[in-house]
Amino acid sequence: MKALIAIAKIAIALVWLILLINIVHPFPGHAAIALYIMTVFLFMMHGLQALIFIGAFGDKITISRWEKWSILIFGIFALLDIRRKHMQ
Repeated sequence: MKALIAIAKIAIALVWLILLINIVHPFPGHAAIALYIMTVFLFMMHGLQALIFIGAFGDKITISRWEKWSILIFGIFALLDIRRKHMQ
């Protein structure tokens, strides 16, 4: 399970890399617009996940600053990693 989470985090990091490259150097045509929309959507969804998780469990478990940022970056895969860490 730990290896699968690591592979998923690498895949999400590559997605973020493509989305950030599009911001710095836009892809031609309508691809840039689609990637802008995907960037905003991904950022909003991961931000919502972070807010819900911190709101629900912030007083029950202590998570580091990096773990909070990792939820924003990696989404559910960071949450699975945090769960695995705190449930054992």
